[in-house]
Amino acid sequence: MTGITLINPATEAVLQTVEHSSLEQVDDAVARATFAQRAWAALPPAERAAALRRFATVVEGDIDNLAALEVANSGHPISQARWEAGHVRDVLNYYAAAPERMIGKTIPVAGGIDVTFLEALGVVGVIVPWNFPMTIAAWGFAPALAAGNAVLLKPAEWTPLTAIRLGELALEAGMPPGLFQVLPGKGTVIGERFVTHPEVRKVVFTGSTTVGKHVMAGCADQVKAVTLELGGKSANVIFADSDLEKAAATAPYAVFENAGQDCCARSRILVQRSVYDRFLELLEPAVKGVRVGSPLADDTEMGPLVSAAHLAKVRSYVPDDRQVAFRGSAPDGPGFWFAPTVLLPDSRTDRVAVDEIFGPVVSVLPFEDEADAITLANDSIYGLSGSIWTRDLGRAIRVSRAIESGNLSVNSHSSVRYSTPFGGYKQSGLGRELGPDAAAAFTETKNVFISTD
Repeated sequence: MTGITLINPATEAVLQTVEHSSLEQVDDAVARATFAQRAWAALPPAERAAALRRFATVVEGDIDNLAALEVANSGHPISQARWEAGHVRDVLNYYAAAPERMIGKTIPVAGGIDVTFLEALGVVGVIVPWNFPMTIAAWGFAPALAAGNAVLLKPAEWTPLTAIRLGELALEAGMPPGLFQVLPGKGTVIGERFVTHPEVRKVVFTGSTTVGKHVMAGCADQVKAVTLELGGKSANVIFADSDLEKAAATAPYAVFENAGQDCCARSRILVQRSVYDRFLELLEPAVKGVRVGSPLADDTEMGPLVSAAHLAKVRSYVPDDRQVAFRGSAPDGPGFWFAPTVLLPDSRTDRVAVDEIFGPVVSVLPFEDEADAITLANDSIYGLSGSIWTRDLGRAIRVSRAIESGNLSVNSHSSVRYSTPFGGYKQSGLGRELGPDAAAAFTETKNVFISTD
């Protein structure tokens, strides 16, 4: 059996070694999940709901521990990590309401009646990335469990600790053994087996577009349900009539939160040319004011990047100061630190304006008018998130409809909530999760005609 040695990204100290699950262990886990799921799906909806609420209560009692694990394993600031652990609790409570509300339809037809039932799929494989290990895991496993499925959760190799702890907490809460299992290890082993195993009826993948395409192709071989949440290069569109001070003050948090390791990061700031210079003047102190430092400090707003390998990738996009407008600060010494950085690309096709850097690096580009803003915002293979800043309500609606993106905000840097739909356009994803109908995404609709003749 192989494993991985985990490194604290803020100190470069060794944390521990986590053993990887083997192919045989994955198959055994699927067998246990298949058995547990049948009894879980047969429970009265109220009992499934109560079990999820108990799970949420146990998570609430472990928030500080979960947060400490995330700080050590992922480098998230402690205030952010506490919020993330509380978010897991909130997501479980939210979807605990779903089992008693997952009702079918009665359809009038000639010669009888037609009814539909929402039937659980069976075993669901959830593959989670390293950037938000707890929150994204909860978005998958909570609605899947609510719908009556069993869940196999594969955390990212670099950041498995909170997922492993959530698996322990599920058992402490009395969730049936085998129903929710965490399988740390390699995507080429565990994730690949989720795709190929006939008893895994759906795969939920969050990660790179390249791997997502591979998952999609593999699932197609079995006509297996799949949800993909992939890359992004989202636009933060600033019109001349907007509140420039507020737009500039919030722009750093739209891209530098979690050190820019966020598929929803607004990593392209598009500014109307008539206010371009003024916006940059306002943006500079906001960027330099981002507090980068020890994740253990309550006032830290940005921590380190997750690993040495990822730091090297981000650095490769800023090899010199040619395009740098200004930078924030970052600690010296051990740790995978990179200061918040603002670039002025040479062209709209420059790789820093096109590629998903996935770090604290943002490009600022000018546009001429509304039509040009829409063209520039849509000039990307991605379409996940974005923001629009304007005082003109009509323009806000027009541009929101015209930008090809799954999640947009107007005069705000945030657009993702567990109570509203989430998903991407183009190569940013397939399928929509979260929101009041998310649990139904983990079911099949069964249609039954009842003759009255």
